Amino acid sequence: MELRDYLRVVRAHWLGMVLIVAAALLITFGWALLQPKVYTADATAIVQAKTVADDLGSQSVGNTIANQKVKTYVELGSSRAVAEIVIDELGFDRSPAALVGDVSVSNPLNTTSLRVSAEAGSPQAARDIAEAWVRGMAAVVNELETSNATTTGAVYLSPVDSARLPESPSSPNMRLVLAIGGFAGIVLAVGYGLLRHTLDRRIRSVDAVERETGVAVVGTVPEEKTFTVDNRLIPFDGGNSSGSANAHLFSIAEAMRELRTNIQYMDVDNPPRVMVVTSPLPGDGKSTTASNLAITLASSGQRVALIDGDLRRPMIDTIFGLPRGAGLSDVLAGRADLADVAHRVGAHGRLLVIGAGKIPPNPSEVLGSQRMKDLLDAIAAEAIVIIDAPPLIPVTDASVLAHRADGAIVVSTIGKTTYEVLGKALGNLERAGARALGIVLNRVPKRGAGAAYYGYQYHGDYYRAPDEALASDEAPASAESVLGRTDTAEGTRDAEAPDAPLRRSTHRVS
Repeated sequence: MELRDYLRVVRAHWLGMVLIVAAALLITFGWALLQPKVYTADATAIVQAKTVADDLGSQSVGNTIANQKVKTYVELGSSRAVAEIVIDELGFDRSPAALVGDVSVSNPLNTTSLRVSAEAGSPQAARDIAEAWVRGMAAVVNELETSNATTTGAVYLSPVDSARLPESPSSPNMRLVLAIGGFAGIVLAVGYGLLRHTLDRRIRSVDAVERETGVAVVGTVPEEKTFTVDNRLIPFDGGNSSGSANAHLFSIAEAMRELRTNIQYMDVDNPPRVMVVTSPLPGDGKSTTASNLAITLASSGQRVALIDGDLRRPMIDTIFGLPRGAGLSDVLAGRADLADVAHRVGAHGRLLVIGAGKIPPNPSEVLGSQRMKDLLDAIAAEAIVIIDAPPLIPVTDASVLAHRADGAIVVSTIGKTTYEVLGKALGNLERAGARALGIVLNRVPKRGAGAAYYGYQYHGDYYRAPDEALASDEAPASAESVLGRTDTAEGTRDAEAPDAPLRRSTHRVS
């Protein structure tokens, strides 16, 4: 993982990570509140040696003796004898061993002083123990030196500083506790984010998809929550004109234009003419993507034929609001001519929509027939063909169609489709000898944590275009086409031009 990958993990899971850190701080704070408060008081004493004279030599000898004794007195400060004296003086009902555990004696470096630190549950008790401990040590030292606890010997212990009343508890140290809790929370939060990233096999970013599959991502379509079953199309002008009614669809339209450009420049010398739009599983938005891609291609001035090749659960009729009737299956069975089942939609009539027709009992065989191949070849001679095919994993229809076509565009859903599912779908295409033109990532979040993986947020205002005629406003070609009809001001009539490229009889099944 690179640094930007870690940043995406943080941006994607920041809420959970913040909650973990906050929970860690709250837990440690609550733990600290439940702990008994401990106060610490310090008292200081100095080890001194008596001198017979006030000359410098005698003082030097005394200091040498004191330095030799101070190390012994540090160990003496932790003895039961001192603890028993303190217990008798303060009237404690505690054992000497327990009291010794609450007191520490230390010798600052290069000094003859002893520092006594006493801990207790109240400031007064801590101060009293520290002062009594110094007096107890002085008594034990005197007894050690003179065999009399009240008589000072050649070396004696003299209190220097009485213990001060502590103003705040030394334990628990709230700052230290919160610092440790915050650090532990950060470690847990980072681990949580990385674990989620590692275990989450759903597709999240363009780079990861291309790295995992080896197939290029040719389009990313943002999520549009206003889409419904009956209303999921961009304007028929491709979203190039401004208007408050369709302002929210500019990001979708721009994504479709990007997809159109990537397809057109996929192979400049031989761009694909017949494309299958499919998905690994149902619900990935393949039909919507195929429909909007067809609209975008038609808005650029090209003739486009959108065919509903899903002979199991057709959706194109519903998306375009067309009546259910004869369609592709009827043409292949010889019950209708292609010109009779094609619907010309849009203001310029460059987009023709062909429904699925009657559902046959053997869709895979119908779609893989020679008649289907001849039909596609004939239509592709005059228009770009987009086929909305069933999902790749449940059935083989899409693989069969993709083998007959120039390739397939696989639509996957960000945050839903897993790499394993996508890999299996691409594997089905490969085993069928079909080409994967590219992957389209659908429902890319526009904002929020999910958008962090994609690394881009859509801004619809950026795509607003002025009200102006499209560059492709020319009237559609009026020559005879494979569909055998042309639009006129009076309506739709059959074309009778003798130089028509392909006549109806070519597609009639005898």
